[in-house]
Amino acid sequence: MGTTAGRGTLLAAVLASGMVFLDSTVVNVALPHLGADLHATVADLQWTVNGYLLMLAAFVLLGGALGDRFGRRRVFLLGVVWFTAASVLCGLAQGTGWLIGARFLQGAGGALLTPGSLSVLQSSFHPDDRGRAIGMWSGLSGVSTALGPFLGGWLIDALSWRWIFFLNVPLAVLVVLAALRWVPESCDEDVSRTRAEGQGHRRFDVAGALLGALALGGVTYALIDAPGRGIGAPAVWGAATAGVVGGVAFVLLERRRGEAAMLPTVLFRSRLFSALNIFTVIVYAALNGFTFFLAVYLQNVLGWSALLTGIALLPMTVLLLVGSSRAGALSARIGPRLPLTVGPVVAAAGLLLLRGVSPGASYWRDVLPGVALFGLGLTLVVAPLTASVLAAVADRFAGVASGFNNAAARAGGLLAIAALPLLVGLSGSGYEQHGALTSAFRGAMLWCAGLLVVGAVLAVLLVHRPPRADRTSDRADRAADRPSDRADGPPRSDRADRGAP
Repeated sequence: MGTTAGRGTLLAAVLASGMVFLDSTVVNVALPHLGADLHATVADLQWTVNGYLLMLAAFVLLGGALGDRFGRRRVFLLGVVWFTAASVLCGLAQGTGWLIGARFLQGAGGALLTPGSLSVLQSSFHPDDRGRAIGMWSGLSGVSTALGPFLGGWLIDALSWRWIFFLNVPLAVLVVLAALRWVPESCDEDVSRTRAEGQGHRRFDVAGALLGALALGGVTYALIDAPGRGIGAPAVWGAATAGVVGGVAFVLLERRRGEAAMLPTVLFRSRLFSALNIFTVIVYAALNGFTFFLAVYLQNVLGWSALLTGIALLPMTVLLLVGSSRAGALSARIGPRLPLTVGPVVAAAGLLLLRGVSPGASYWRDVLPGVALFGLGLTLVVAPLTASVLAAVADRFAGVASGFNNAAARAGGLLAIAALPLLVGLSGSGYEQHGALTSAFRGAMLWCAGLLVVGAVLAVLLVHRPPRADRTSDRADRAADRPSDRADGPPRSDRADRGAP
């Protein structure tokens, strides 16, 4: 951390992840403006968000594996350039089809960039400084997330919604220059060893990634297309069937591939790991449904500017920045069950307060209390959830468990944005009509609050403190099964400490 190379590597990782985090917060704020400019329907707005989420959820694990094999810096830089080129295409879009296609490409770039920004830190820094570097990355990336709604809202009002995408260009130039100058190349030690010995290496689970994308994409298409075509339309049923078949085939393939799979099914022998990921889907579905509807409602019904809408969401991010470490420490002392139960209930109370927001509402009296309660509840959830997911599995699965949990969060948002407009009867140009949007917004807040309550019940019934003794025993068993690890150095379960993400 005290070297120029260390600071440069941290700069590259922070700016790169900041681009992704900034886009994730400002696109919702821009939806009413780009919708009016491009004459978009509700389905177009849904795909503008979901095209990105779909690619990221489906391919983020594959992106991390590509970095391990071909070089983390190389794949990280590819992701940065890809993401930026797609951002420029988004900003130049002349129609909704163009914009949605560019968002799909942007999500694919994000699937390379997102795991790379953290893995270059973990593989580059000395173990004594690694925790500090990752902590600084988390904090500084959080600052970019907090600034996103404010900066994005100002750009939208002062210039155009297109500039939220063009902003990535100067950031990407800085990332590329810093990475080329300071970030060292690295790859998985097992890959390096097999190359040196002239052996083949494990094949990528590309088929698993494609089947996962088919499952998510088919169900998402059916949910988004149903309001326009009708639930009984052949295209809707065909997409839904393809999604279900893709999901079943994905599970069967991953079971057959065992630990060579993109998602080893042995992870789900842990009831806690399974429950926590279901909980993740539920909570992040509520989060994404809330932000999608609130940003459009505040601008199209209450008449707020994009800047004021961005500021309205700021307290939620600030609470996460300030309180996440404290929530994590609390969970470490008392276990995750209480935070994961109380947090969703508090967040649900915030959404029920926001249901009453109507034209002429005051930000301080009517909007801030609900957003603050939601942010407080989310703060109680995020850090304990992440720590519990990692603690629920053996150490050698830490990387894939974290990646899958990230994908589960994206999938929850994807499904919520696809399903909620159908559930609340919003379609076509209904988001531009005050009455239709008001009714849909209130229904969506009720659905999201209900999801959070379901999450709280799940936490009460299935979440417990992970048994440390079992994990220690697991490590000992693996070490005993691999005498070569004992002869050559630390067991392979400790590879994360030596730089593997």
